[in-house]
Amino acid sequence: MKTYIITILGLLLLVSCKADKKEQESKTETKQQESIQLSAEQVRNAGMIVGNPEERNVKGILQLQGTVTVPPKSVVTVSIPLGGYIRKTDLMAGMHVKKGQLLAVLEDMQYIQLQQDYLTAKEKFQLAKSEYDRQKELNAKKASSDKLFEQTATEMQTQRIYMSSLAQKLALLNINVKTLTASNISKTIAIVSPINGLVSKVNVNVGKYMAPTDMLFELMDMSDIVLVMNAFEKDIHLLSVGQTVTAFSNANPKKRYSAKISYINKSLNDDRAAEVICRVNKYDSSLIPGLFINAEAEIENEKAITVPEDAVVRWQGKFFVFAATGNNNYKMVAVEPGTASEGYRQIKSSLINASSKIVTKNAYTLLMTFMNGGDQ
Repeated sequence: MKTYIITILGLLLLVSCKADKKEQESKTETKQQESIQLSAEQVRNAGMIVGNPEERNVKGILQLQGTVTVPPKSVVTVSIPLGGYIRKTDLMAGMHVKKGQLLAVLEDMQYIQLQQDYLTAKEKFQLAKSEYDRQKELNAKKASSDKLFEQTATEMQTQRIYMSSLAQKLALLNINVKTLTASNISKTIAIVSPINGLVSKVNVNVGKYMAPTDMLFELMDMSDIVLVMNAFEKDIHLLSVGQTVTAFSNANPKKRYSAKISYINKSLNDDRAAEVICRVNKYDSSLIPGLFINAEAEIENEKAITVPEDAVVRWQGKFFVFAATGNNNYKMVAVEPGTASEGYRQIKSSLINASSKIVTKNAYTLLMTFMNGGDQ
């Protein structure tokens, strides 16, 4: 029994030693594979150039997403202060209108009554004013009492107030009281556009009764569009008012729109993001409200180690540079890539600094040679 146990232990020890040896050989092989030795002729044929990384101020790019919208001040809801029936309208959603253009014609009996009340109040005011002038003259001659003079003055002022209030009501209906007479009292009023813009909503049809609280039309001043972008809380400190951003749509990413940050709402939403409001430098009709938009904001980073973009290669999902260790020997060094700008890319590695010697040109040729085991 004792001999049997010793035999089993010996077999286990032997297997363990072989596993350790195999693992050590694997590590040695991997370590050897990270380096490649080339001949002088291979170096010449590959056209490789060895140089030093540079410390540069890298301009980073912050990606933002959002939508095109119109600020509240440029969205106009057209309604009427008094109800009425729609008698005429030619508008449809999507049409463009100019300021002062006729939007609709409404009809109602109360328009007639309001004009009648104004003209009646105007006549009563004229009568009250004449009586006031007469009593003023009599009072100056002591032919009339002060009390009667004060009563006529009060009556005239009361009629003035009533007439003025009716005039303001008529002004809300776009009725000019200066030209209003008994002969041109109208049962209809015209609704005109207060702005140049796009008709975004139409809530009327001929014959429909519209109450004072109803929306007739919604108009948008398209020249005043803004971009509402979202920035996550970790990126907010990188943005500032007045900063330039470049926007583009998914449909046409090659067409770029220059814009500037106008406001940053630092009250975070449920997604832990802040709204960044950008104004486009030049209006473009292709930027329609609701359009999904992307934007890129340039940000200045601190000095960083950078190499030409040709120096960084990608292999098996990772990024590497080739460090020259002397005698035409090159070693693959894993790096963490950063932002790219003006032909240079930022890299991070504890093994690479400004004094390191790396392959700055045709690194991919060296990678192919490396993958082929050194044959070229």
